Amino acid sequence: MPRFSIVIAAYRVQGYLRSCLDSVLTQSYGDIEVVAVDDCSPDHCGAIIDEYAARDGRVVPVHQPVNSGPGRARNAGADRATGDYLLFLDGDDTLAPGTLEGLADRLALTEDPDILYFNHVRTYWWDRAEPSLFGGLLSSAGTDVFSVLERPEFLRIFAMSSNRVYNRAFYTRHGFAFTEGIYEDALLSYKTMLTAERIACVNLVGLEYRQRRAGASTASPGEKHFVIFKQYARLFEFLEGKPHLEPLRPLLFERAVSHFLFCLGRRSRVAAEDRPRFFELAARWYQAHVPDGFTPPADAQWRFEALARGSYVRYREHELTLRAAAGARKLKRMTRRPLAARAKRSLYRVHRRRPVDADLAVYSAYWGRGVLCNPAAIYYKARELAPHVHGVWVVRKAAVDSLPEGVDYVISGTRDFYWAMARAKYLINNVNFPNDVVKRPGTVHLQTFHGTPLKCMGLDQQRYPAAAAGMSFRSLLKRVDRWDYALSSNRHSSEVWERVYPASYRLLEYGYPRNDVFFSASADDIRRIRKELEIPDGCLTVLYAPTIRDYQKGFTPRLDLERLSRALGPEAVLLVRAHYSYQPQAGLRQLQEAGLALDVSRHPSAEELCLAADVLITDYSSIMFDYANLDRPIVVYADDWDVYQATRGVYFDLLSGRPGDTPGPVARTEDELIAVFREGRWRDDDATALRAAFRARFCQFDDGRAAERVVRTLMLGEETVEPPQPPAASAASAASAASAASAASAASAASAASAASAASAASAASAQPGVSDAAQAPAVSQRHDFPVKRGLINGAPPHAARPTPLSPDHD
Repeated sequence: MPRFSIVIAAYRVQGYLRSCLDSVLTQSYGDIEVVAVDDCSPDHCGAIIDEYAARDGRVVPVHQPVNSGPGRARNAGADRATGDYLLFLDGDDTLAPGTLEGLADRLALTEDPDILYFNHVRTYWWDRAEPSLFGGLLSSAGTDVFSVLERPEFLRIFAMSSNRVYNRAFYTRHGFAFTEGIYEDALLSYKTMLTAERIACVNLVGLEYRQRRAGASTASPGEKHFVIFKQYARLFEFLEGKPHLEPLRPLLFERAVSHFLFCLGRRSRVAAEDRPRFFELAARWYQAHVPDGFTPPADAQWRFEALARGSYVRYREHELTLRAAAGARKLKRMTRRPLAARAKRSLYRVHRRRPVDADLAVYSAYWGRGVLCNPAAIYYKARELAPHVHGVWVVRKAAVDSLPEGVDYVISGTRDFYWAMARAKYLINNVNFPNDVVKRPGTVHLQTFHGTPLKCMGLDQQRYPAAAAGMSFRSLLKRVDRWDYALSSNRHSSEVWERVYPASYRLLEYGYPRNDVFFSASADDIRRIRKELEIPDGCLTVLYAPTIRDYQKGFTPRLDLERLSRALGPEAVLLVRAHYSYQPQAGLRQLQEAGLALDVSRHPSAEELCLAADVLITDYSSIMFDYANLDRPIVVYADDWDVYQATRGVYFDLLSGRPGDTPGPVARTEDELIAVFREGRWRDDDATALRAAFRARFCQFDDGRAAERVVRTLMLGEETVEPPQPPAASAASAASAASAASAASAASAASAASAASAASAASAASAQPGVSDAAQAPAVSQRHDFPVKRGLINGAPPHAARPTPLSPDHD
């Protein structure tokens, strides 16, 4: 029998559940079982639990057939528990290191009490930890063992489920169980405390009680909060027939009413339109349960008295007086905005008074750099499936000349821009629109993202100064609050996005639309792309695409590109793509002039470059996750992994060599990288196996139909959309690998290059995975010319206002 049974209830916490489980399973005290209950969660909680159970025998998975709420989920876990003590955790909570060992020591010292209370800390999304108010109270108990009749002040301890452990024999003997509905933990907390004869405490800060910005059961208003009156009515029914507990009734009454007032004062729990009814029910409850001679607490006397009189008018008058005083103080701190900004806002407000145009969509990508990435794929698919929706692109002035023919656009910051942003129903971006964009009722905002996260993103960047430089995380979350939908291309991304961008949007696990082309491009498309890049027939094409470094300015190649090019040999072509944030580099231009590399940093399509390449060399760029769809070799060159981890933070160990973490061979030095090619390890059986596991983990939702799913859901209103299919192997890549293997008898990189490139050329006879006929999808660089005047929006003539660049994601 284990000492502790930790019951974890999980519902819609996929972004936090791994941290919760890890915090328990890595405790120094190991005599435990973990009963993890999937409360029929619609996300990946159940799969995560099963994954942990498969690799750790201490994890007992429980899957509820229907969603039944946190109380019943905990009850199901308690029924399966076998330990001496029960500890209930929510799936977004964590235990501090050493917690269970500290609790075990105190249990031994106090000879197994009925309940042992410990301390907690609240952790917030802005990376702040706030100590609880109960450290002094817990310390005052020392090593005493007592009942609440002896120490009634302990009724003030935070009434939750996770800051105590219950003796399981005590818990089951009295038939305790959580009730249905929220606030169930408060009811059980008081009932168990009133029943326990032996209570002990330890001022050990063991629970990290996460205050989620979105997703918590108590974080959104609604009818569910009205159950609080029933919960406390049950508590007072519990007191009936127990005269020895009568001295505690006034304090319990004060705790109940304080809880009502706490909820009433928070819009996140009681909406403005529900406040009068909530107040009325609280007043009725007050008058029905008030003990004789009750004296309200001095710090909330006027609130208690308003309830006693049942006067919501009196309550509101006092509340408004306090708010007016606070508002006057705030007004003094405000400064007038510049005249130009006020004029823009006025214009924008005027446009927002006009009806939303249900057939207008605004697209943008990479802060206005052009028709690119996921938004571009959605734009073209919408023209095919929803031609009634007029698409307009937001671009910076410098990008206008590079726009494809037939694309309507507005320049960011102009009057046309504010007109389009105010009127469009659909707003689609792979970053964020500027801070002053307002989410209008009836509009639909889609965040497509532009990669799978290896590096820390969103709120997780707060812990890394180099990554967080210049960012306002409060502004970031205001932008996130505008999202209605967000895209995910794999479970890993879903878990991360939910945690680091907490809001009420719906996650669409549809895959990345920009990757659709990998499944639809034909052999002719690939030949054409290589021809446009002037890649000679029969050459191995190596794409080197490193990511940006937060800790350095400008693009500095992490390796000697000239040396690499010469080592690859004359039968290879080296494509170099610097991150789009960097300015053009003279060094790359010189290499290109010398015929040693092609600088493709300004090529408009990363997808075309991937299709052209036979092998990818990258470091930590998200291009590796997209390229994996092609099932072609990937080599990781990571000379600064330790520095990158320390300055940016990462979600998994890319260099571990574990299946699913590492996409292919890893090199830490130039010599190792050259050896990978010289020895043929870039495409051997080990590399193939690693790539297969990597694809299985990170290409889960990509199948060539992501853009179609998005358009059908957003613009056609189809609720039932065919789910993504498991990733299929690339017939073209398989043929290429087989041919290269049979031809690669020479040890030199040049020989390997020649064989592989010949195979690549031969593979042009077959298509990429999924679609073999080019007519089934647009060619990679096909132009979609519509009879429209570029820059002219229906009913809104273009203006010559000075363009203003889009606001970046960090202020």
